[in-house]
Amino acid sequence: MKDNSTRLDHVVLWVRDPVASADFYEKTLGMEPVRLTDFAAGAVSFPSVRLNDETIFDLMPLTMADHMKMVPGAAESAGHPVNHVCLALPADDFETLRARLEEGSVPVSELSHDSFGARGMARRSFYFRDPDGNVFEARHYD
Repeated sequence: MKDNSTRLDHVVLWVRDPVASADFYEKTLGMEPVRLTDFAAGAVSFPSVRLNDETIFDLMPLTMADHMKMVPGAAESAGHPVNHVCLALPADDFETLRARLEEGSVPVSELSHDSFGARGMARRSFYFRDPDGNVFEARHYD
């Protein structure tokens, strides 16, 4: 990555079991685990999963919340201030994700139509939760 324009680098998700969460994101969303072996070996504090070439989700164990001292009140923020994270997918991947979630008995919301987002109006979207209760919206614009 040589382009230094502003873009999303990572999102930190509080999770109870980082290994189980990585498995969910890999099998359900097709996201590649990053540093999972190092985490399992105790070499790093948390693993991640790769959303795309330039964005990852860090799977931060809830036990780390007390160590979050970068700003006042950071430890208390575990899981609270974020309403949801939205993933924009191509239409085929949108359909595949919804089918995987339903096959895995993950509850999904009804479809919404023509909702506004970063690229304008999305044709369809729906919401679901990961195993730790983090809320995600999936949408497609095409």
